[in-house]
Amino acid sequence: MKSYQFPAHDLPLDDSWDVIVAGGGPAGCTAAAAAAREGAKTLLIESTGSLGGMGTSALVPAWCPFSDKEKMIYRGLGEKILKECIAGSPHVKKDALDWVPISPELLKRIYDDLVTSSGARVLFQTQLSAVQRRDDQINTIVVTNKSGLTAYRAKVFVDCTGDADLCAWAGVEFHKGNEKGEKLMPATHCFTLTNVDEYAFQHGPSMFGGHADCPVHAIIKSGRYPLIPDAHLCCIIVGPRTVGFNAGHLWNIDNTKPETVSAALIEGRKMAEQYRAALAEFHPKAFGNAYLVMTGSLMGIRETRRIVGEYELTLDDYLQRRSFPDEICRNSYFIDVHWAKEEVATKFEDWEARCMHYGKGESHGIPYRCLVPKGLDNALVAGRSISCEQIVQGSVRVMPVCLAMGEAAGMAAAMAATSYKSRVRNVPVDLLRARLLKMGAYLPEVPAS
Repeated sequence: MKSYQFPAHDLPLDDSWDVIVAGGGPAGCTAAAAAAREGAKTLLIESTGSLGGMGTSALVPAWCPFSDKEKMIYRGLGEKILKECIAGSPHVKKDALDWVPISPELLKRIYDDLVTSSGARVLFQTQLSAVQRRDDQINTIVVTNKSGLTAYRAKVFVDCTGDADLCAWAGVEFHKGNEKGEKLMPATHCFTLTNVDEYAFQHGPSMFGGHADCPVHAIIKSGRYPLIPDAHLCCIIVGPRTVGFNAGHLWNIDNTKPETVSAALIEGRKMAEQYRAALAEFHPKAFGNAYLVMTGSLMGIRETRRIVGEYELTLDDYLQRRSFPDEICRNSYFIDVHWAKEEVATKFEDWEARCMHYGKGESHGIPYRCLVPKGLDNALVAGRSISCEQIVQGSVRVMPVCLAMGEAAGMAAAMAATSYKSRVRNVPVDLLRARLLKMGAYLPEVPAS
């Protein structure tokens, strides 16, 4: 690509912030709320018009499990958010913990209230555009919105962009895909069907693609719906006569390459209509009169960059259910890797065998060091782009654990900004863990360092 020298000119500068959080997905929301709750003047920058990311704008229809099959382990702010979701959803059991359906409009308001009531300020429709680094610290960021270009400074930054944009643009080393930088997990464009017959949906054939009687297998075999690529199909009732779908795959999509996402959004909208038509044909009792009401305004992205941090969480850590002296949360979700197109398992049993499910009560720790990017001392990362091996990212990428990581990152950022000269490595982990425990986190005793 040709280069262009942007003319030098002055930008308005706002340097009044203790903590700036980039990205308003689950991790960003809890990071901003926790930082502000701890007394830090906090700004949350979000590129879309609502908070929540995958659970709202991308229409992911259900929360991954909040429990380890015995008890809730994603607590603190995560527990508060889940309980408010359930309270606002009359069709959901009050004691539900796992695969709880999401009402996206309700969840948007829950996140709005969580962040603003903490005292943090939100800037919507504001895109991170540039990062200036000085030595081992981020000095200035530039954002773009209807005001034009504006520069911001903070004592500490939290990268919750999902793609590690803030850190990558600051020069932090990162991995993407496998050891060759290839084979990112596929994306999914989620969608919502309404005017569904709930009784037929609940009492007819399974609507999970892993089951042999799911209509998706007959749909694919028919050959009449070429945009339906495989048997990946998960769906759940998200409201009256309304079903949310996480279905189908779109391969070779890299969220750091806008041209691939743009093409995928166009194809995904066509794919969603094919699902509606196919289900109307093959499961008419439930979907004969179904109406495609919405596709996600965000693509459902599972994987892009993973930072190189002070510690890389490994598959062995996962398999050994390892605990760490500096762990800031626990995780029990299975290894949920959606494979590259040429590696897709032909049978559900083959995929299931790769998932490495935990038993009841089992979990592993996530160290604070996984959130600390190497070479950068006033920034933390929370969400799917923490420092981990690719296969482990298939577990730690989901929303409940992102909520827990975000709360820890926001709390640590506030501590660094207000008491430790903006140095995230200087935050005493024992103090951080004690504060997290006081605020309701699940943190069992761990081995001494």
